[in-house]
Amino acid sequence: MTTFSSQNPSGGPLHGLRIVEFAGIGPGPFAGMMLADMGADVIVIDRAADVAAAARYPRAAMNRGKRSVALDLKSDAGRDAAWALIESSDALIEGFRPSVMERLGFGPDAALARQPRLVYGRVTGWGQTGPLAQAAGHDINYVALTGVLSTSCRPGQAPVIPPTIVGDMAGGAMFLAFGLLCALHEARNSGCGQVVDAAMIDGVAAMSGLVHQMRGNGFWRDEPERNLFANSSPFYEVFECADGHHITLGAIEPQFYAELLKRLELADVDPASQYDHRAWPALKARVAAQIKTRSRAQWQTLLEGSDVCFAPVLSLAEAGEHPHNVARGMFVDVAGQHQPAPAPRLSRTPARAPTPGALCGEHTAEILAELAANTARSASPA
Repeated sequence: MTTFSSQNPSGGPLHGLRIVEFAGIGPGPFAGMMLADMGADVIVIDRAADVAAAARYPRAAMNRGKRSVALDLKSDAGRDAAWALIESSDALIEGFRPSVMERLGFGPDAALARQPRLVYGRVTGWGQTGPLAQAAGHDINYVALTGVLSTSCRPGQAPVIPPTIVGDMAGGAMFLAFGLLCALHEARNSGCGQVVDAAMIDGVAAMSGLVHQMRGNGFWRDEPERNLFANSSPFYEVFECADGHHITLGAIEPQFYAELLKRLELADVDPASQYDHRAWPALKARVAAQIKTRSRAQWQTLLEGSDVCFAPVLSLAEAGEHPHNVARGMFVDVAGQHQPAPAPRLSRTPARAPTPGALCGEHTAEILAELAANTARSASPA
């Protein structure tokens, strides 16, 4: 059972940290959610014009743990409230194209002039600089430009990746959150804020470090038919079962490969020839035929928990029911919504218990009252 900090007085490891997030889509909200999960007070500045339309939609999972204030940034009152929030915050998150925040009047130079300790987080696909900085794009484009998309191809087939995860969430949101916390740590010592330029292309390229290392020592081959990670080998692949479901095998190491051959009853195959790519096509066909003789559930019974490096391919719904995931509390129910649990896990100051996502403008009155009280306290004589 996963323990969250509703049972812990700390409120999470980031309790006491305030972050203002300009409403956006994708990586910005996800980074804000990660920080909110860990106890930060994340306040989303939504557009006042969006309140009525947003009421028709369910609470967004990526707004869980946050508060929302709806402001008209074209009005003096709305801009004053936004500045009051920025001046009272430790960090800011925005995910617009370069120069949009500057045109709104809330760019980093203006913000740091008012709040010198502010960490200003910017997440974009192409980055704040470079020939493509102003171009439109999406996850698949950013992963493609880094060379990483090419690593997922099979011989004779186009590369495929899971949508939105590699570029938007991993390369963008997680590097943004990491950069924010790095800069916040430094600001505690220097008293100075700075800008975090979290470009998805930079993050995805950084995550390919192991691939570049393997390529450098010859273990990674650019030709898919000679690359075990390119689903060319008989021991690192997705295979179809008798019932139409799929399983995965990843027996890269010799001892794991030997165990796989034993369990697949392929006693005539020499484990020492594992990396002879010339034998892969024929052996892969044999393995595929063997996998087709049993259902996914039967292969789970035979292989799961062993050293053959096995896992069934589950749907998103099935993943929430797998015994291992249930035991770890990997998924949670939040007001009837099935959501991934906060991660990673901390032993002494765990994440906060997930709560329903904030509705657009839900906390406007509450937050404006707090800002007014803070202003009154600042104006009162000592």
